[in-house]
Amino acid sequence: MTIDFASRVRGCLLGGSLGDQLGYAVEFSSWNQIQERFGPDGLRDFSQLDFPGHISDDTQLTLYTVDAVVEALEWANDGTAADETALLWLAYLRWYAGQEGGFPDSAPQPAPRWIDAQPVLKQRRDPGKARLSGLATGEMGTLARPVNPQSKGCGSVVRSAPFGLLPFVTPETVYTFAVNGSALTHGHPAAHHSAAAFASLIRLLVHENASFSDAAAAVLTRAEQETSVPELAARLRAAIGLAEQGVIAPAELPAALGEGWVAEEALAVALYAVLVTAGSTTPEEHFRSALTIAINHDGDSDSTGSIAGNILGAFYGEAALPPSWVDAAEAPGAVLGMAARFLTQTQAPA
Repeated sequence: MTIDFASRVRGCLLGGSLGDQLGYAVEFSSWNQIQERFGPDGLRDFSQLDFPGHISDDTQLTLYTVDAVVEALEWANDGTAADETALLWLAYLRWYAGQEGGFPDSAPQPAPRWIDAQPVLKQRRDPGKARLSGLATGEMGTLARPVNPQSKGCGSVVRSAPFGLLPFVTPETVYTFAVNGSALTHGHPAAHHSAAAFASLIRLLVHENASFSDAAAAVLTRAEQETSVPELAARLRAAIGLAEQGVIAPAELPAALGEGWVAEEALAVALYAVLVTAGSTTPEEHFRSALTIAINHDGDSDSTGSIAGNILGAFYGEAALPPSWVDAAEAPGAVLGMAARFLTQTQAPA
């Protein structure tokens, strides 16, 4: 299957936004509460919502990751090297300023860019505590000097898909970008390597045209090499094995893979949802079926929905996205605007 690169970029970013929005509607609801509100099959479509969908900080920070990557590419295309991780930090600080009304006292105040003028990215949508506290220090977190050293929240993972979209870079470069980007706000190794596993999965789907199963097996093999974070390999192994057994009831999912609040659990739940529905007849049906599983459970539904949407959009491109969902979505212009800027710098047809 040959999918246009530009369609994969748009599909990945917009697919993640759709999963985020549908999941955000039930993020803090138990499976029982979801059923009480939406019926025995749970939330399956934007048409079931009695209010417009909203993106969360998951999509906001994903787009700020794209912006940092775009800025690094702008420098590179002008023949100047740049510190990619520092650009990420400055981008995340601009997001922080939009959330908090200003920059941390001791932090630099980078000049605004196009993304900063998008009002929806300043809306406060239950931002993760580690994301805010890690930036509030005004100090750039690194692997050597981590902020939030015990935090392995899923916020490190959900913003990392754009690293995998980068063309013309090695697999290890993608992995390193994601690890360093995670360390800006989350200090636990599981957060770093889960983010890198996710970015690597996206790279395999987009740039090597890997199947879902082959890509999953490859990131599991890489995770097994990281002996300092055995929980990541364990969760990925469990997700792959569970998908081979078939769909389980939403009530059983947290016990099998976790609720998704921490990094390796969020990736595992989303990966399971994608793999277990991979026999769907069309890309759009696969997207709908996987997102239904990814968001209907006790746990962090917007994060697991966002990750699953990124994965499916990266693989199928825009063909996976239900048109009615795109029509109902919040701020597709902001998402597609960042996709266009990324594509311009990678010299792909937009």
